[in-house]
Amino acid sequence: MPASITVLRAAANTAVTAGGAGDNTLVTGVIIDRAAYGWPGSIVAAIPWVATLAAAATLSVGWTLQHGDNSGLSDATTLASAAAAVLGTGAGTLSGTLEANLSLAGAKRYIRLNFTPDLSAANTDTAALSAVAVLGGAKRLPQ
Repeated sequence: MPASITVLRAAANTAVTAGGAGDNTLVTGVIIDRAAYGWPGSIVAAIPWVATLAAAATLSVGWTLQHGDNSGLSDATTLASAAAAVLGTGAGTLSGTLEANLSLAGAKRYIRLNFTPDLSAANTDTAALSAVAVLGGAKRLPQ
């Protein structure tokens, strides 16, 4: 029987270098089968991050939660999204977690969280990000 709250990895760890690898590049998340977790009715989409930034430099992240009926999400459409927002402004090493509390009412069987990190400076700033899905409100039979 599924738990009423489930925490899952939603995307691989991602390293970003300003003006280089991973910068302003879409990170495609892991496909989650809602049926395998009791058809949860809500999700906290969380993107933990740490960044080393120069003075006045920024890390921004935009995200999209997709859903569909195909197990490979070839039919993916956007369920919810947010334009890039500044998460941190330099100088030094900063960290935090971007969170979005979302209803899965009307969501199809498969979901996926994608995000795009963007560092404003060139060459020196770095960031590391990942994504976690906290699923809640699963339909359960009485115990």
